[in-house]
Amino acid sequence: QIQLMESGGGSVQAGGSMTLSCTVSGRTYRRYCVTWFREAPGKGREAVAALFHGGEGTYLADSVKGRFTISEDNARNTVDLRLDNLKPEDTAIYSCATKTYCDIAWDNPQKYAYWGQGTQVTVSS
Repeated sequence: QIQLMESGGGSVQAGGSMTLSCTVSGRTYRRYCVTWFREAPGKGREAVAALFHGGEGTYLADSVKGRFTISEDNARNTVDLRLDNLKPEDTAIYSCATKTYCDIAWDNPQKYAYWGQGTQVTVSS
């Protein structure tokens, strides 16, 4: 079984920054894909960024390019999502999920079997 736990959410004013962390534990493979999704009230789940742990490549949604950065901290065993220049439309519950490979379907939530509980990010204008 694989467990994921998000941390680092909260409230911030527009233009501010924060970092979310996803801790992955349990029976993981040597390589796996970790993706951050978000879901705003009244909207569907949107893929934001993905990182291929043990492999190569990161992925970013067009809506966050230039503002969000995904990276990993092997010492803490986390995949971090840095959110800069936040906008009110970034308000959502942010969740991380994992699957075996990051591929062309990295942004399809139906391909992910393991999910964290999510963390709320609220951006005020």
